[in-house]
Amino acid sequence: MISQVQAQAAIATAFLLLGGDNHVESFIPGAVITRTATITSSLSLREQPDNEAITETSPPLIPSDATEDELAWHANHDFTTAPDDASSTASATDDWIKQDFESQSSTSFPSANQEEVQQSQQLLANGPIRGPTNVIVYDTTLRDGTQMESISVSCADKLKIAQRLSEFNVDYIEAGWPGSNPKDEEFFRRAQTELDGKAKSKLVAFGSTRRKGIQAKDDAQIQKLVDCCAPTVCIVAKAHLWQVTDIIRANPTENLDMITDSVSYLTSLGIDVMVDLEHYFDGFKFDKDYTLKCCDAAVKAGAKVLVMCDTNGGSMPWEVDEITKETVEKFGNLATVGIHCHNDCGLAVANSLTGAKAGVGLIQGTVNGIGERTGNADLCSIVPSLALHVDSKMTCNDNLDEITSLSRYLDETLNRTPNRGAPFVGSSAFAHKGGLHVAALERSPDSYQHVDPSKVGNQLRVLISELSGRQNILGKMKKLDMDIDEKTVAERSLVILERVKHLESMGYTFEGADASVELMILHSTQNYCLPFRVLDYTAQVYDTDVDSASRVMSKMENDKSRNGGTVTKTNLARATVNVRVLDDPNHGEDEFLDRLEVAEGNGPVDALANALKKALVPSHPALESLQLIDYKVRILDPAAATAAATRVMIEFKDVNTDRQWTTVSVDRNIISASLNALVDGFEYALKDVVAGCFFDDFE
Repeated sequence: MISQVQAQAAIATAFLLLGGDNHVESFIPGAVITRTATITSSLSLREQPDNEAITETSPPLIPSDATEDELAWHANHDFTTAPDDASSTASATDDWIKQDFESQSSTSFPSANQEEVQQSQQLLANGPIRGPTNVIVYDTTLRDGTQMESISVSCADKLKIAQRLSEFNVDYIEAGWPGSNPKDEEFFRRAQTELDGKAKSKLVAFGSTRRKGIQAKDDAQIQKLVDCCAPTVCIVAKAHLWQVTDIIRANPTENLDMITDSVSYLTSLGIDVMVDLEHYFDGFKFDKDYTLKCCDAAVKAGAKVLVMCDTNGGSMPWEVDEITKETVEKFGNLATVGIHCHNDCGLAVANSLTGAKAGVGLIQGTVNGIGERTGNADLCSIVPSLALHVDSKMTCNDNLDEITSLSRYLDETLNRTPNRGAPFVGSSAFAHKGGLHVAALERSPDSYQHVDPSKVGNQLRVLISELSGRQNILGKMKKLDMDIDEKTVAERSLVILERVKHLESMGYTFEGADASVELMILHSTQNYCLPFRVLDYTAQVYDTDVDSASRVMSKMENDKSRNGGTVTKTNLARATVNVRVLDDPNHGEDEFLDRLEVAEGNGPVDALANALKKALVPSHPALESLQLIDYKVRILDPAAATAAATRVMIEFKDVNTDRQWTTVSVDRNIISASLNALVDGFEYALKDVVAGCFFDDFE
């Protein structure tokens, strides 16, 4: 008898052999931020079907480029010619691993509230949905999206993301495959108590059709779909004849039986069933009749939605249009036709919209288009396009102005850098640089933008660069609501523009550093004074053991083992900052004072930031909520080697208001460039506090 402890040890060993979790820490010496990335093997420890005898007729190994869904098919289907009772040859080890997982996952889930279940089922209760007039939004970020390279998400984060998706009001949230890995089983278990009723009613459990040779009611993977208590289930089925005969090695008729049996069993239990028809478009082109037979089998068994999958992402929009129209014509009155596109040709959004125009009533996609290989269809482009350009009716239309926030929330949770150029939600989506464009925008916002950015929760930005015209500067000055006559504004805008062009010729870039531009404008006025001034500073870097990187890492590991598994923070830099500060924001007499502070940090920039904050917080407590969230360094003239000019950009965030801003500085001394960017960032945080005094007060 194998003990529970032995079982868990073996499971852990197996998990590590499959890749386990690897944590990679990276840092830039002197950088304020240290980031930790988690890389998880794409192979997870799945519950395998009963072991079957491996014979000489066993198929070849799974192709190295197989998709995650195809890997899961292989994990859940019999590819051998072994007899039905071949499971009796399973090893004792496989049996107790299987039993251990089943014992952990078979703990009873709280029953789903019937009202919550009915809420999700009402979407399809009145018959099939036909696009583009009405479109159901189906999010698969938590399942297909997490298959993207370098993305790993904990169960706790999946729950948070699911709740946020529900608040945005997507119609369905495909949260995972409870039959494929313990994390997704944990998600569905915890969801019953940690998500609100609305979110639970939107959950979809993903799975596959039953295995060959058994009934659906006896398939362990199918039973996991039932046990997870999701009101809706989406099962993947092969709809490509070649995939059926050569990949899963099933008889074409048997594949149809697998679809029929799986759908009819789940629907008999009151579960709404959708069928993802894998390789649909490729299969349609290969053998249209068989692909349509797969649709027919699913519909007759009770499937509410037929999802056409462009699994390999190689379909062209005109092919999608033609195939969708024919599919909708044959089955559109019996079930809602959906679409699931991958972005391998950069056409996932275009194909999804084309499908909607041709009658698709449900679109699957992910937030920010994340997904395996090159990604999935991006809901952050699809939803606004349908709402603002097609006038489609979607339940999330009323929350469209939250889609930019949703996009950035997901990136923040997954520790991804947001795509500045993303349509609708990127920070550059409504950014204007050319002076001609900005001048036209002053006359009419519609002159150079296709929608009002506020409708998607974004904002218009006027960029400042050497390509800018005077209107760019004037736009910034108007935004600051400065009490200056028009003649003075016109004169100063020209002076500031010339200064911008001169600085950019030296290596500055202000396109992503609006805070530095605003400070430049404020400094040009006579009714603004500096909230503080750095009189002098020093920065020291030291170490107790200058050694090779490998030995340093070894030393860190030794420190870790001596401290109970925790690597202690080692301060390797010390900075001293002497500042003259405006102690009273109301500017009474003799309220300027000099303050000298010393602080340590992981590097010279970290130490300077700590010392500067320490010196300013007593006079300006609002800076306590200031965080440095990004630090970027770029060498501008590499040929100059160590004498090269360095550009530093630092991004700040006020954690109380969620406001973010970026500053920039250039210097041949990287420490000086960093300090100047730091000073600008701290000053920008105080710009609204110190209005109403004069530069002369500091003289």
